[in-house]
Amino acid sequence: MRCPKCTSIEDKVIDSRIARDGNTIRRRRECLECGYRFTTNEGLVRDNLIVVKRDGRTEPFMRDKLVAAVRAACHKRPIDGEQISMLVEDVIDVLEAEFESQVPTRAIGEHVMQRLRKMDQVAYVRFASVYKEFRDVTEFVDEITSLESFAPDPTVRPKK
Repeated sequence: MRCPKCTSIEDKVIDSRIARDGNTIRRRRECLECGYRFTTNEGLVRDNLIVVKRDGRTEPFMRDKLVAAVRAACHKRPIDGEQISMLVEDVIDVLEAEFESQVPTRAIGEHVMQRLRKMDQVAYVRFASVYKEFRDVTEFVDEITSLESFAPDPTVRPKK
């Protein structure tokens, strides 16, 4: 790692901690040449997944795009950023295990909906309404009605 001040490659790690999201390690370093202290973040490099759209087009998988979609569904719900990060990481882990490199959007949407359904039914309906492209109110009502048979565990309280 190059020192941002003097560009020396000689440094030592003073402290290492797992970041809040649990997916990166934060390292505090000190340059052995000039004594400057700086922080680096180390994360897992994932294989490049390719998303296959409904119309057959492909594009690189973008974690940030998935996070934004889940965050929009969870807007003003009792779900914090760490829970969203964990949901997204879980989905990515499952997709990497299930598919070689090309992942259909259907699989991404289904895995996200599965987790949101257990986490928060309002967020689930929001996500499903965009993902499933409801054409009319009847489809929307049918989806909500299907939730009535899926009652979340009343002993589990969402984070506030």
